[in-house]
Amino acid sequence: MRTLPVPLVVGLAGALACASPTSPGSSSNSTDNRTGLPSVYQKFSTTVSIRQDGAQIVLTSNGVPDHKSPYFGVGNAMYEAPQDGMIVNPNRIAAQNFVIRVPLSPAAATPSDTPLGAIGMAINGVAFFNQYAAGRQPLTSEIQTFDRYNGHPQQTGVYHYHLEPLWLTAGGRSAFIGVLLDGFPVYGPDETSGGSVTGLDACNGHTHETADFPGGIYHYHVTPNTPYISGCFKGTPGTAG
Repeated sequence: MRTLPVPLVVGLAGALACASPTSPGSSSNSTDNRTGLPSVYQKFSTTVSIRQDGAQIVLTSNGVPDHKSPYFGVGNAMYEAPQDGMIVNPNRIAAQNFVIRVPLSPAAATPSDTPLGAIGMAINGVAFFNQYAAGRQPLTSEIQTFDRYNGHPQQTGVYHYHLEPLWLTAGGRSAFIGVLLDGFPVYGPDETSGGSVTGLDACNGHTHETADFPGGIYHYHVTPNTPYISGCFKGTPGTAG
């Protein structure tokens, strides 16, 4: 994934910020009840609480990754030393009340821009962020602060992925890895057939069948180049926070 050229001098201000306008918020009901929901929601970790609320699906997580990272801090059982070349930012992973609401039946709409902060949730309960650092600046040198699974925390401890979450695609590069706020699924960098992804639109997705949706659905793919996860929402987004 780290094929982008990055300067040796890192702007730590950008690495620190990677900001969301607000931290993930709280939920009034974290009861888990996936019965009757699309089958992909069974693939989310049991640490993620999922329920239906009318025409929406509510997902609640503490946002803490299920893999090791230098950002847990020395002394934590989940700590690991940084990989060669990594520049560890001063932030540390902290549990959140991370709640997103997505449409039960996602539908294409006029594409809309993704915000800073959470744009979706990975199957391990970690937030997806878009292709920008704080101030909607390119990630560039901030990539050097990512751990070996392509994540890092911002200043309030919200751990998140801007790029392909390598922990989740290690078991299959065509795997379902999460959902964006518009309810459309996110897949790894390969097609179900194992072939390379082609024909992506400006939002970083396209429509055809997947292993989970044999009848076809619009879906996003993570890619090695910007926008990495999604360049825009294809459908009407729900909420985060």
